[in-house]
Amino acid sequence: MILPRRYIYIVITYILMHFSSLLAIPFILNLDESQLVTFSVYWQVGAFLVAFIIMLIFLRTEMKEFFALENKRIWNIILWSFLGFFLAMIAQMVAVLIQTFVLGIRPGSENTLEIMAMARQVPILIIVITIVGPILEELVFRKAIFGTLYKKMNFFFAGLLSSFIFALVHMDFNHILVYTAVGFVFAFLYIETKRIIVPILAHAGMNTFAVIVQLSQDPEKIEEQLRLLEQLQSIIIGGF
Repeated sequence: MILPRRYIYIVITYILMHFSSLLAIPFILNLDESQLVTFSVYWQVGAFLVAFIIMLIFLRTEMKEFFALENKRIWNIILWSFLGFFLAMIAQMVAVLIQTFVLGIRPGSENTLEIMAMARQVPILIIVITIVGPILEELVFRKAIFGTLYKKMNFFFAGLLSSFIFALVHMDFNHILVYTAVGFVFAFLYIETKRIIVPILAHAGMNTFAVIVQLSQDPEKIEEQLRLLEQLQSIIIGGF
C-alpha cells in the first residue's frame, strides 16, 4: 500500500501527535497526581488541535473542491450521517453482545472509563472526544488508509483491514471487535456517500452520545451495572 504524499503527511502527523507526550516529560517530573492529570489533558487537547490544523492544511485543496461544488448534497449528507449514527450503534451493540456472551469478555471499556474520569476532572477534554478526535480519526483511517486500500482491493477487505488498524491503535485489545465493527460501518458510509464528512458526523454523534450517557451516570452505578452483566454472562455461558 502506497499512500499519496498528502496522506502520508496526515498519518505522520497523527503518529507524532500521539508521541508528543514524550516532549512533556521534563514538565511533569515535579507534579502531584492532580496536577499531572490536568497537565496531561491540556497537553493532549493542544496536541489534537495542532494536528487538526496541520491536517486541514494538507487537505486544503480537497476542501476547496468540496465548497466549489454547486450541488453539495447537504440533505443527503445529513440523512446519511443520521442513519450512520444508528448503524454504528447497532454494530457496536452486536459486537458487545458477541464479546460478552460468546467470547466471555467483560463488558465495559477500562479505556473509556479512564478517559471519562479525566473529562470529569478537566471538561475541556470533551471537545477532543466529541469533535476533534472523530475528525482526525476519520481523516486518517477512512480517508487516508481505507481510501488508499479501496483502490487496491474490494470493499470488504479494505474496510476490514483499515477498521482492524483503527481498533489496534486504540490499544483496547479486549474490545477490538467493537472498534472493528464500528470502523467498518464508517468505511461503508464513506464509500456509499463519497463524503468524508458523513463518517465524521456519525463518529462525532456516537462519541457525543457516549459522553452524555457516561457523564449523566454515577461512576459507581456504572461499575455495578458492569458487575451485573458479568454475572449474567457467567450464568448464560455456564448454562451451555
